[in-house]
Amino acid sequence: MLTIKLINEKTEEVIKGLEKKHFKGAKKAIEEVLELDKERRSAQNELDKKLSELNSLSKSIGSLMKEGKKEEAETAKNKVNELKESAKSLQEVMDNATNDLTNKLLDIPNMPNPLVPEGNGEADNIVIKEGGKRPNFEGTPLPHWELCKKYDLIDFELGVKITGAGFPIYKGKGARLQRALVNFFLDEAFKAGYLEIEPPYMVNKDSGYGTGQLPDKEGQMYHATVDDFYLIPTAEVPVTNMYRDVILNENQLPIKNCAYSACFRREAGSYGKDVRGLNRLHQFDKVEIVRIDKPEHSYQSLEEMMNHVEGLVNKLELPYHILRLCGGDLSFTSCITYDFEVYSAAQERWLEVSSVSNFESYQANRLKCRYRTAEKKTELCHTLNGSALALPRIVAALLENNQTPDGIKIPKVLVPYTGFDIID
Repeated sequence: MLTIKLINEKTEEVIKGLEKKHFKGAKKAIEEVLELDKERRSAQNELDKKLSELNSLSKSIGSLMKEGKKEEAETAKNKVNELKESAKSLQEVMDNATNDLTNKLLDIPNMPNPLVPEGNGEADNIVIKEGGKRPNFEGTPLPHWELCKKYDLIDFELGVKITGAGFPIYKGKGARLQRALVNFFLDEAFKAGYLEIEPPYMVNKDSGYGTGQLPDKEGQMYHATVDDFYLIPTAEVPVTNMYRDVILNENQLPIKNCAYSACFRREAGSYGKDVRGLNRLHQFDKVEIVRIDKPEHSYQSLEEMMNHVEGLVNKLELPYHILRLCGGDLSFTSCITYDFEVYSAAQERWLEVSSVSNFESYQANRLKCRYRTAEKKTELCHTLNGSALALPRIVAALLENNQTPDGIKIPKVLVPYTGFDIID
């Protein structure tokens, strides 16, 4: 969440930033935060005065009794009791203001970086780079859901029978392709210096609040209500929460972690061709990269993460472009995000396969993730993450773009992982 220091020192800048993100009632929300902070600080100051006076009077009672000044000692005792009651009331006022302030801050999104363009939604995102070569077909290429049926790779109907829509079953070479991609992505992350983590697939409420999925995305997360656990929408949640309530040493940064996990997301109101097949699922596989860094180095980390993801799509020989998201398309917690999209030849559209984001100190403030400088000063970390990569749309693009009359060719980099070079 945004820090009180930032809101107090750069109030107008914060409001303008939130308005760029199309946060409704930005000015009113910030004014309420400032008022609650003023109330909290006022109560704190009064409480400190009362406690100081109480402490001084308590110490004087013994001296007055020794000097035989019983009447004065009794008066002091009565005053101490009054001060205790007053301090108790002030503590309640301060606690209530603090809780209200925290709840209000939890509902306010992150500020966008100045590089983030103005815009309402995905149509206003800016393409900053393109790469790869689009395939040419003599006939009409088949979409991946037809290819999956033709080569018996993925059974969407059977998944509906067992669970419901959005839970496909991978079979034979389809399953092996999935496993090959996961292992390839993890090996590439290992080569780039990321420590592999195998996280739990469910997290508690504190973890959801720590990375900002709660309260913002509560309706989009699967909730195991008996135990009050949430199925993770991405490995970002458990991996980043490893550093909740932790003070790191400066020389430990940047921390680089990667993790494979299944991801679970409810997608309400999703219909039509854009969500057919693998285009949008409730359960899917993804390899995530996460960094914890110092503020002055985090944008270099962001660039390194983008280069890593770009290297993956290049090695998979997929046509791609990179988008800088506009304010209206940024996530609740993100300060700046770059999306990677690969081109689907059969669908003739771009498919998002990765988002690489810098959250600056927003998540770290919620997590209380800090580091200690060489001067023994404690500062908030910056957190970053990115998909490297999400599998469903990568698989869709690989199948569609590499289809031939003889079968579906496998990119050379994956052959050692699949054990076959063609699906026929």
